[in-house]
Amino acid sequence: MDKDDLADTPGNRISREQVAHIARLARLDLSDEELDIYTDQLCAVLDHAAQVSSIDTSSVSAASNPLSAANVVREDRPAACIDRDEVLSMAPEAEDGMFKVPRIMEDEP
Repeated sequence: MDKDDLADTPGNRISREQVAHIARLARLDLSDEELDIYTDQLCAVLDHAAQVSSIDTSSVSAASNPLSAANVVREDRPAACIDRDEVLSMAPEAEDGMFKVPRIMEDEP
């Protein structure tokens, strides 16, 4: 199925048979009810895409972001750090100057 197949469908709508064909290609086993639901949903998506593509954007310049954003970074200056012993004293467990955490992996044989 290609773009021209959809052009032959009234109102650029995708048919139930086309949805069933796509489902078979994707190896999906859809019930009749699901086919009806997905046909309606795909038609809505295609209708919306057609509306968006019909908008005249020839006078709109391309932009990657509609907001004028800039990176805000501070100057990197050395500063005093929190004392290691003070931080480790707040930990539930510490050992040899490091945080002690529960084992999450088993030892390999």
